[in-house]
Amino acid sequence: MRIVEKESELKEGLERAISEAKSAFGDGSVFIEKYVAGPRHIEVQVMADTHGNTCYLFERECSVQRRHQKVVEEAPSAVLTPELRKRMGEAAVAVAKSVDYTGAGTVEFLLDERMNFYFMEMNTRLQVEHPVTEMITGLDLVKLQIRVAEGEELPFKQEDLEIIGHAIEVRVYAEDPMNNFLPDIGTLTTYRPPQGPGVRVDDGFEEGMEISIHYDPMIAKLITHGATREEAITRMERAIDDYAITGVETTLPFCLYVMGHEAFRSGKYDTHFVRDHFKPELLEGLDASEAHAAALVAAAVNRVQAGASGSARPETPPASAWKLRRR
Repeated sequence: MRIVEKESELKEGLERAISEAKSAFGDGSVFIEKYVAGPRHIEVQVMADTHGNTCYLFERECSVQRRHQKVVEEAPSAVLTPELRKRMGEAAVAVAKSVDYTGAGTVEFLLDERMNFYFMEMNTRLQVEHPVTEMITGLDLVKLQIRVAEGEELPFKQEDLEIIGHAIEVRVYAEDPMNNFLPDIGTLTTYRPPQGPGVRVDDGFEEGMEISIHYDPMIAKLITHGATREEAITRMERAIDDYAITGVETTLPFCLYVMGHEAFRSGKYDTHFVRDHFKPELLEGLDASEAHAAALVAAAVNRVQAGASGSARPETPPASAWKLRRR
């Protein structure tokens, strides 16, 4: 893949891409696509039955990524207007209907700085991040897709669906954010997931189990729900604080950093969040509890600096550093 920003560079870019394709695949065929410089990754959940009913279950914002893979997701997106949400949802339904799709599926789009959206792909399965959609719709997507597979009709129409509050999911990976998110292995010497109102954990591990090299490094999905986006963020900060994991490095300190960063809190972020905003040196050389505390301090400092520049929003009281350090 090569990015061409000027017309004068097109010929050289094509020649290099063709040469690389021939060398790697024995086929010099290439495609020319529009490049979106600062995209947001927005995906729309669809559900279709065998009776001709297809609905969109609103969108998920999946722009906080590393290695082009999602780490933080939220629903709904902080930037979509009701009109744009309807247009994207109807476009997703049209994609599904065009191939007579049935079951749960996700139509993914890129959204540019001018709020133009472009079709990227469709994932014909249930997504990792489906819990945030469940939290804002009150629907059980797993149960729905089983009932659809058994030939049942969807128990709702598009006009019956509404967004209930806001939900955020962070993927808890056994990775070291301070070392370019390199996967880590080891034994979960401590593993105590958080609990409380609006907190959900989907996991498959228990204390004492091993994280090996043979599987995906994702340990769990941590989801919070609130009446507002601010409440969902607050609950996520507290849930991360209460999530006790030792034995392996995890992405929890990074996710806490994201929750407190002004770019995320303001909703003004894109898929380059890690490149543009994450400063791993702030957390380097710290143990897990210290990294949590450092992430809180970094987030607080960032909010103060943002306030000084006139872009502040109402602050959320950070979790207690004493709670972070006492484990």
